[in-house]
Amino acid sequence: MRTLIIIPTYNEGDNLVRLVDAILAVDPAPDILVVDDNSPDGTGKLAEALATRTPRVHVLHRAGKLGLGTAYVEGFRYALGHGYDSVVEMDADFSHRPEDLPHLLHAAETADVVIGSRNVPGGRAVNWSPVRHLISKGGSLYARLLLHLPIRDCTSGFKCLSCAALEALDLAALRSNGYAFQVEVNYACARAGMRFTEVPIVFPDRVNGTSKMSGSIVAEAALLVVRLRLGLTPVPMRQTAHTRRATSIAHASHAPSMFLSIIVRLGAAILTLIAMALMFWMLYSYPVLVFVVAPVMLWGATALPRLVARRATE
Repeated sequence: MRTLIIIPTYNEGDNLVRLVDAILAVDPAPDILVVDDNSPDGTGKLAEALATRTPRVHVLHRAGKLGLGTAYVEGFRYALGHGYDSVVEMDADFSHRPEDLPHLLHAAETADVVIGSRNVPGGRAVNWSPVRHLISKGGSLYARLLLHLPIRDCTSGFKCLSCAALEALDLAALRSNGYAFQVEVNYACARAGMRFTEVPIVFPDRVNGTSKMSGSIVAEAALLVVRLRLGLTPVPMRQTAHTRRATSIAHASHAPSMFLSIIVRLGAAILTLIAMALMFWMLYSYPVLVFVVAPVMLWGATALPRLVARRATE
């Protein structure tokens, strides 16, 4: 199986060479594609030097800082155009450990989407603050409940996707970055009927460089989940024979009337917005209650549409 590891970079000069050497030491078979956003620290030049040293390394240079999501989309197109069987998304800051890579590749032999998960037994994040743990786990729970995703770590950026999963995606329709990009890809693959599995990983905090995390990235992901749930953002999924069959099966299970569908969506939207407001308020006022009240509200936002749809078809 030909695998391409996609590593987006922006000012990762302190990490890139060590990371590539570590990956090739663990498994010399996969190729590596560095997608550099014209890093001011010269990361792109380091990537070119690595490419001249080994044919396993390839480089895409972009004009500027265009975002994580678009970097992966460029990598997906490269993989499809060069006949790879699967791709791995991997950060350049060692938060995705090279020693966990063989576990993902082994699981990819029987699954279309393999998630390197912090939220299954054996998986964990280390050296994180309580607030960051809360945002990560709360965000995954929020996306999982509202979008009915079959995974526990919905925002993990360490994952392996098969060629079938890439071909099911409408790459031109993928618009998100950061956490939102991972949620959008997972949702599209789930709607397309792809097979998911999770393998535990250890997620250490970065040692060198600065984090790209920001409040706007978190807000983008939270808003995207609502928009996907309400159908306001199209699912970035191509209509192949496989995806048409999976979508028709999903829709056949519940088909409420147009009026009832509108009522259901409005109810889910109200509960979702209330849950989001409660989560952010309690995050700063009463952090412990987040784990009690917010999940109940989010459960209601997902249970309501299914309950009403079931009653409508009885």
